[in-house]
Amino acid sequence: MASGLKLEPLYSIKVVCAHCEHEYLTSRVRPSFKKAYRTDTDFCSYYKSENPDFYVVRICPECGFASTENSTLKLSQRQKALFYEQIGCRWVKRDMGGERTLEDALESYKLALLCAQVIGERDRIIASLLHHIAWLYRYQNNEEQEKRFLGYSLESYIRVFELEGVGANDARLLYLIGEIHRRLGQFQEAVQWFSRVVQDEKIMDAAMIRASREQWRLISEQIREQKNTALKAES
Repeated sequence: MASGLKLEPLYSIKVVCAHCEHEYLTSRVRPSFKKAYRTDTDFCSYYKSENPDFYVVRICPECGFASTENSTLKLSQRQKALFYEQIGCRWVKRDMGGERTLEDALESYKLALLCAQVIGERDRIIASLLHHIAWLYRYQNNEEQEKRFLGYSLESYIRVFELEGVGANDARLLYLIGEIHRRLGQFQEAVQWFSRVVQDEKIMDAAMIRASREQWRLISEQIREQKNTALKAES
């Protein structure tokens, strides 16, 4: 690179639409810009430059089908028909592949969620989309909508666990279910999920075991604070 040239945080990649097979460009954040300065206990990250999460969803400018790199790569004829009947027939052609604001990102995730629900996408994909929407509302300090979507993501994560079970590599899923319960003030349920991570001998993920112990201790402190606040209010 010539000296004095500033590297832009965004670059373009080519994507082939799973619905209409149109090839289009969408933006990604360069790896060198993906350094978060803070990360919440449910993995929501904060960046000084472009937020990579804003660009996870790819939207076809021709038909409006929105997906992520983990989504189904090829739709069946039935899935294509369902998408077109419920979403595609109302799509007004536009390009959302460039730089995105928080509002743009929120719109893209909600469109991806609708597409995923319509075509019957895997529960893991739907849970992740719901969780990311909760994070976007957190960036906006919109606690009501954040908790609403955390609740939806929790239901989906639990469904993933019930349908797929959990293996030695899925400690992160168990931890997330516990942590979202904690963030929603459902402490008893949170402890049950954290204890699974800590006590299951098949789980070898040291980072998730340590995080589960830390959040378990935090819950004890939160319950103690609640009791103290209640006692002060009564006196």
